[in-house]
Amino acid sequence: MRIKKILIANRGEIAVRIINACTEMAITSVAVYSDADRSSYHTERADEAYHIGESPASESYLCIKKIIDTALKSKCDAIHPGYGFLSENDRFAQEVKKAGLIFIGPPPESISAMGDKTAARKLMIEAGIPVVPGTVEPLSGKKDAHSAAREIGYPVLIKAVGGGGGKGMRKVEKASDLDEAFNRAVSEATSSFANPHVYIEKYLNSPRHIEFQILADHFGNVIHLGERECSIQRRHQKVIEEAPSSILTDRERESYGDLAVRTAKACGYKNAGTVEFLMDENRNFYFLEMNTRLQVEHPVTEEVTHIDIVNEQIRIAAGEKLRYKQDDITWKGSAIECRIYAEDPLNDFYPSIGTISDLKEPTGNGVRIDSGVKKFNEISVFYDPLIAKLICSAEDRKGAIEKSCRALDDYVLSGVTTNLSFCYYVLNHKSFRSGKFDTHFIDREFKPGLLNVFNGKEKAMSAAAAAHYKHKSLKTNRFVNSSAKQGNWKITGLMDAMS
Repeated sequence: MRIKKILIANRGEIAVRIINACTEMAITSVAVYSDADRSSYHTERADEAYHIGESPASESYLCIKKIIDTALKSKCDAIHPGYGFLSENDRFAQEVKKAGLIFIGPPPESISAMGDKTAARKLMIEAGIPVVPGTVEPLSGKKDAHSAAREIGYPVLIKAVGGGGGKGMRKVEKASDLDEAFNRAVSEATSSFANPHVYIEKYLNSPRHIEFQILADHFGNVIHLGERECSIQRRHQKVIEEAPSSILTDRERESYGDLAVRTAKACGYKNAGTVEFLMDENRNFYFLEMNTRLQVEHPVTEEVTHIDIVNEQIRIAAGEKLRYKQDDITWKGSAIECRIYAEDPLNDFYPSIGTISDLKEPTGNGVRIDSGVKKFNEISVFYDPLIAKLICSAEDRKGAIEKSCRALDDYVLSGVTTNLSFCYYVLNHKSFRSGKFDTHFIDREFKPGLLNVFNGKEKAMSAAAAAHYKHKSLKTNRFVNSSAKQGNWKITGLMDAMS
């Protein structure tokens, strides 16, 4: 079946990303927008754009009927949900299908099976996939929670059954803290997912968060495109990702990639998806969850495999067979993605709102920007503060890091507070550069005092990194002279070494 017209049920950078793929495939793109997004970049990029409601997502991007009605009225063949919003809503996928439209994503049954975290854990156990020790049924109450925690052993995590992105999740160190954590987890799970159920799993002290990208067609063919390292997180949400992981061996990549393929087959998966794992200090690999959608961080996989994942999503949805076998997949070089957020690293990453008054995005070989904004766009209170994604690729990891640092230095974005300085901080940290880090990196290593501010522009640098640039400056005179501007940022003095 030829797909000729797609409605993108999303906004921001992912809407622009999908619109660009449609343009390259000679497919007409249709955007939808709320009151707050009337002048947003994605509405300009699309071939057609339609207003669907007021600014709150509950009145626009989460309104199933409005989105499907718009798709029908604009004579679309298919709907692409992007990520977030309705992307993992099995009812939405079912309603799209009922309306005679193609849902560019997995079957509703797969979304449902993997969306319920306890049901997914049970399914994985039955399929022989290792999972983090924990309960396989929702907790019936606090008494049940105490019993489970004693059996598993503290510390534990209380997690929302219908959750994701760190919402409805609480770490519990000891029994006396469990009741309050349970109440908070249930409350947040209810407000975020309209599902109060929670479960418990063992808290891993120093895990690496590693995920595998999979593609599956409607003919039983399933392949993986390798792994992404996603351990740099704040509040259980990813900030910097890379491919490949600096820790996996080729043998582990093959073995764990096979686990990801088996996971997809166990739930009858179709289209693009991501299987997330945790690796503990002893290199044990555990299934965490499956994201039944396109991931924010998919570009790093595209850069090292040269496979357009959105293009493949559309082809699979149209009924085409996968164009690749597992033996066809190769990985070349290294790629790093920095998520550029409108948020304040000095204030616990609190979101920032305002109007983008100046914007100059970095360019150059191996530098990719997936952006959802333009100059004078407003960053509002209504949506996630993700502005853009900076993806840099090179022949090896060191080159990708250096290129990312250069690109961050070239990035001009004013009018709102951003995490550009924080990204620079991480990339220059000795733990990140050595590949010796885990999901607790930010809690353990991030020192806001090492973000230096000059004329409203932030730059983060360790003493080691500053020394490196001081040595380099014998020829380039960069990052040393504090009385004259050198580039977009500068260092006004060496800072204490990061421990």
